[in-house]
Amino acid sequence: MSDATPSPTPEEPEEAAPGFDSMTRDIADVPAVEVITTVAVHLMSSAAVNLGLAEDGEKHKDLDEARKLIQALAGLITASATEISSFHAAPLRDGLKSLQLAFREASAVPDEPGQGPGEKYTGPVYG
Repeated sequence: MSDATPSPTPEEPEEAAPGFDSMTRDIADVPAVEVITTVAVHLMSSAAVNLGLAEDGEKHKDLDEARKLIQALAGLITASATEISSFHAAPLRDGLKSLQLAFREASAVPDEPGQGPGEKYTGPVYG
């Protein structure tokens, strides 16, 4: 006779967790305009935070980082404007201009017109 104790049975999961594939769309199914505008919005949001425009703004303010993000945003919008149509590009351009002006205001020594972040792509930005 064996004195074997029954092995514990694994608990049955209440509900199977959805797989990664079911939680995400296949990148091939995402239209290019959606990818471009999503990236642009992320760049805008990050630049705004680095300009100190978010809650606790001064805590996150970093003009060097903001400059880089605005520069990248300007390049993306300029390069993709003809591909994504005016319908999508116009609001992105407006947001970019607002960030460029906010950068100028936040700078202790503002750049000359045409020398600010992204202005090599957009041309000089005036308020």
